Amino acid sequence: MANQDTAFGLRPIGLNGAGANTTGVTQYEIAATNTNAIFQYSPVIPLAAGVIDIVGNANGGTVPLLGVLMGVEYVDSSSKKTVFKNYWPGANSVSVDTNFPVKAFVADNPNQLFMIAADGSSTDKATAQTNVFANAPMATATSGSTNTGRSTAELDISGVATTATLPLRVVGLTGDVANLDYDAAGVNYVVRLNFHHNAPCSSSDSQTTAASTGI
Repeated sequence: MANQDTAFGLRPIGLNGAGANTTGVTQYEIAATNTNAIFQYSPVIPLAAGVIDIVGNANGGTVPLLGVLMGVEYVDSSSKKTVFKNYWPGANSVSVDTNFPVKAFVADNPNQLFMIAADGSSTDKATAQTNVFANAPMATATSGSTNTGRSTAELDISGVATTATLPLRVVGLTGDVANLDYDAAGVNYVVRLNFHHNAPCSSSDSQTTAASTGI
């Protein structure tokens, strides 16, 4: 049976180890002038201005990831009503009252695990299993749907490697029965962020190159 090849970004599914999965989020801010669309389940980064933005580099870049966006809240400048959305459409697509912050809710636990779909064939189960403990880039980090508000980021299966600076660490396979055709795109992997802005052992900050990390 063909896989349900649906790109959905980095969907939180649990935590490393025995920690309770509260699906908790932390509130940050998005600049009201930010024209970038930031979709739900998109990876985000901290900026020196004290706000967040969508990561621009599918290979991770030099800024440690903060987590993934879960939703936003802002005040509409015309209606003066609070608006809740699962994504930030960008400043050119909304009318924001700049007297109030654009609140961003981010799944930012360094131990958060995510599910992400592969963009191509994993060949077979045995080959897919060898990807566990390796690192991976994303096929795209910024794409998404304005209909659903969700990211369409996928794991770049051809880029799986031991390179420590790649943004994702493969932790396992979901074994999702709807996506077990390993010779086709859409196999779901379990990953975590390979280096994290909030990691207590991080030797980097938002202005420096992140250090190599392991599980």
